[in-house]
Amino acid sequence: MPRQLHSTVTDDGTIVLSIEEVDIPEPREDQVVIRVEAAPINPSDLGPMFGPADLRTVQQSGDGTDRTITAEIPERFRSMVQARVGVPVPIGNEGAGTVVAAGSSDAAQALLGKTVATLGGAMYAEMRLAPADQCLVLPDGVSAAEGASCFVNPLTTLGMVETMRLEGHTALVHTAAASNLGQMLVKLCLSDGVPLVNIVRRQEHVDLLRSLGATHVCNSSDDDFRERLTEAVAETDATIGFDATGGGTLASDILSAMEVVQNRKEGGGGRYGSTRHKQVYIYGGLDRSKTELDRSYGMAWAVGGWLLPYFLDRVGPERAQQLRERVAAEITTTFASSYTATVSLEEALSAEAVSVYGRQATGEKYLVDPTR
Repeated sequence: MPRQLHSTVTDDGTIVLSIEEVDIPEPREDQVVIRVEAAPINPSDLGPMFGPADLRTVQQSGDGTDRTITAEIPERFRSMVQARVGVPVPIGNEGAGTVVAAGSSDAAQALLGKTVATLGGAMYAEMRLAPADQCLVLPDGVSAAEGASCFVNPLTTLGMVETMRLEGHTALVHTAAASNLGQMLVKLCLSDGVPLVNIVRRQEHVDLLRSLGATHVCNSSDDDFRERLTEAVAETDATIGFDATGGGTLASDILSAMEVVQNRKEGGGGRYGSTRHKQVYIYGGLDRSKTELDRSYGMAWAVGGWLLPYFLDRVGPERAQQLRERVAAEITTTFASSYTATVSLEEALSAEAVSVYGRQATGEKYLVDPTR
């Protein structure tokens, strides 16, 4: 029987990652079976994998297919995952591989033997049953490893730019900008002529993005960060931002810079601040501290959440498919991903590997290859 990685919360508040055998039924007429050959570990996968567990408590036990990883959930967070107690959750949002079995429909049969990518969950597995219409055929010559990250990061970058346009903005700000996703966004905005302000934390990240052609890169570790951010916002007229950190003051800093710029344009602003709406969407949680807002930006502003599935529902299936097709066409250029290491299912459940990919650090993205 094929194997699959599961995450389970126990009664005593422990997260357990394990490899389990699962039954893959024969595909119905509109389904296919994919032999999974590559699946990235994205930040969005770490939530289902570890929940609110303290990764400093990670322990490894067993070996081979019996290997497990455990991590303790702090008492104050256990109520958040009460519904998951005793329920094995399959992990892995996206991935790619070869279609090895197909249902009787023409659409399913057309995929037999093709290398496809899909966004369906449960992708850290040797085999995955998937609807045929949810499979994206990769262009000839594109490997499963190259196409494994076809959805989450590429569609998120396209979704950011699409959201910007839908809501009447013309330039945007992005945090954690040296990540794989951030590098894609730099290339996308250069290609599409969208002014972009990038926020990073280290000088080497500044150098990396400038090497890709980024014009506006602000280092949040610099003493004059807020002044530089305001200058960059002024040069781009950005009035929407996407924040991957979530906690701390960064969202507030972005709104403050936007308000300063808009006040200048309006000749000092009115009683309630500038009239131009300023928006920051939080789409990640790299910083688990509280989101702090000092409200120094008038009354025409908002902070909200942004999630890729909600965006795709918003634009509808026809537009979503157009975006997927663009990703497939540019998967080795604009939307290319790079990985620090490729690991098997067992190797993904090693304390050493978890200590790396669990940090969500720039340049330390892992790829799971269940065929290893």
